[in-house]
Amino acid sequence: MSWRAFLPYVTVMAVVTYLIRMLPLTAFRKPIRSRFAQSFLTYIPFAVLGAMTFPDVLYSTGDLRTAAAGVVVAVFLSWRGKSLLTVAVAACLAVAAAQGILMLI
Repeated sequence: MSWRAFLPYVTVMAVVTYLIRMLPLTAFRKPIRSRFAQSFLTYIPFAVLGAMTFPDVLYSTGDLRTAAAGVVVAVFLSWRGKSLLTVAVAACLAVAAAQGILMLI
């Protein structure tokens, strides 16, 4: 296929992306004064990211037990205020250790 066949798809994708980003800017011209609305809009990206990634985390290893070990370690370390790199590396090591233990059993 030539690039001309993909041009309508890219154009539609660009328009949709532009509209998604531009509509809130045009709809909310005045500053939002409600503290509830501001806090709600502040936490939406975190909630969406968590809802998108958490189910995949549980099924990423193929075994729910090893994934649960990684989740427990990640939640504990993040609750203790560790950095993202520390949490990610420790969770990966916990999954690897859990898989190693299950292979021995």
